[in-house]
Amino acid sequence: MPEPATAPEPVLESGEAALEPGQEAAGAAVERLAWVMGRLRTGCPWDAEQTHLSLVRYLVEETAEAVEAIEAGDDAAMREELGDLLLEVVFQAEIGRERGAFTLADLAAGVADKLIARHPYVFADAPVPDDPMASWEQRKKAEKARASAVDGIPEPLSALARAVKTVSRARHHRVGVALPSDPIDAEAVGWQILALAARAEASGVDADQAVRQAVRRLEAQVRAAEAGL
Repeated sequence: MPEPATAPEPVLESGEAALEPGQEAAGAAVERLAWVMGRLRTGCPWDAEQTHLSLVRYLVEETAEAVEAIEAGDDAAMREELGDLLLEVVFQAEIGRERGAFTLADLAAGVADKLIARHPYVFADAPVPDDPMASWEQRKKAEKARASAVDGIPEPLSALARAVKTVSRARHHRVGVALPSDPIDAEAVGWQILALAARAEASGVDADQAVRQAVRRLEAQVRAAEAGL
């Protein structure tokens, strides 16, 4: 196999710092991975027949395995599972390149541009906001021309993840919906949710469905507040 090409020098805008040690090597390593993926698409029958949709199950599985490794605090497992997750991105990018839709470079450039645009207090002279998450959400809403703070939350999220995301959007966009904010630690959150699940099960209540219905009600309250109703 030929030696991987040297990663090109990054284009640094005014005010950007040079790469830290170890970051330079990342470009060459990712280029090598892209090269390997290209060869697999032409040389391996299984890889060659995959599509964006057929790979979704593996993207979900690898994400779950990466989460498991991170929560276990296992560095060796994190290195492996995050690498597998990176493979899924590179695989999708290679299929996109073959279709003439987008490339791996497009993905990297797009997300870098987005990060710079949403952090003017890091890459420009804007003041640091009191609430960086609120600033992020507001800029995201403006960029995507969303009518509501709760637009664009992915449907495939679990009921609990969707609830957390909806509450976060409502809070950071300050839409005027009253939400609990008294502090609670992670262990208490876990046990209280588990206790509610146990009570729901004992009462014959579908906990997932109940959360989805509550989230829909919260979304309706957010939209009503935004409309001034």
